[in-house]
Amino acid sequence: MQSATVATGVIQLGCRRRRDWKEQCFKTLFLLSAIIGVLSLSVIAYFIFQESLPAFAEAGVAGIVTGEEWLPPALYGIAPMIVASLASTLGAVIIGVPVALLTAIFIAEVAPKWLANIIRPAVELLAGIPSVVYGFFGLIIIVPMIQQLFDIPAGNTVLAGTLVLAVMILPTVIAVAETSLRAVPKTYKEGSLALGASPMFTVFRLLLPAARSGIMTGVILGIARALGETMAIIMVMGNAPAMPGSILEPARTLTANIALEMSYASGVHASALYATGIVLLVFIMLLNGTLLYLNRGQAK
Repeated sequence: MQSATVATGVIQLGCRRRRDWKEQCFKTLFLLSAIIGVLSLSVIAYFIFQESLPAFAEAGVAGIVTGEEWLPPALYGIAPMIVASLASTLGAVIIGVPVALLTAIFIAEVAPKWLANIIRPAVELLAGIPSVVYGFFGLIIIVPMIQQLFDIPAGNTVLAGTLVLAVMILPTVIAVAETSLRAVPKTYKEGSLALGASPMFTVFRLLLPAARSGIMTGVILGIARALGETMAIIMVMGNAPAMPGSILEPARTLTANIALEMSYASGVHASALYATGIVLLVFIMLLNGTLLYLNRGQAK
């Protein structure tokens, strides 16, 4: 009996050591993955910053960020591109986020299962469509529609870019918002309905606040998608490097500016395009910081 007990103890000890070894391997793997991610971001940021120094040295930070004229190799003001990027992104959020949020609510809480199983793959398919296809759709459908509707010489405007971006951010926001709504404990909904609340009251006054953190994540990801979009914007926005006076005028975004001119730029001109990338990176960092702040406030 004592021998059997000793043998059992040895076996358990061996199994525990094997589990500890596996646990340590996975912890090391996770740590290495995190280090690789941080190092990748650091290397990219350092490279872009290093390449942009000549432009900042010649034109100054204020001259680049607040300058309103882009005429290389003399003037490197990107304020018109900043305004165009922010305007098109803000418009896309105003149009796209309500549609995406209502769609997510419909799929998660309203639609019968068979209908949700049809709509969900269709939404996921939108995420897999290449940007150039969205741009082609905007160029063929949206641009002529705007031209005829507002009776303007050309429909390649900020409004066209806004509408295309609004469609492009839909799958990201819908997917994350739906997942967040489904992650809310069922007891929340059951308790609300048991107290006599209507299904729509429960959705808008209980489930949405409970899923706010995930929904905000989806919105931020959608904003980042809109802010970083290039090909579709190049095809529909007109690409004029001038300050847009309204949404019915052509404009050029930060990403479009880089894509259009990097192939032939050199010297300070190329450095100014890297400086444009620095501005984009700052915007993305501000978005992530905003998300962290909002989520932290909810946790408190």
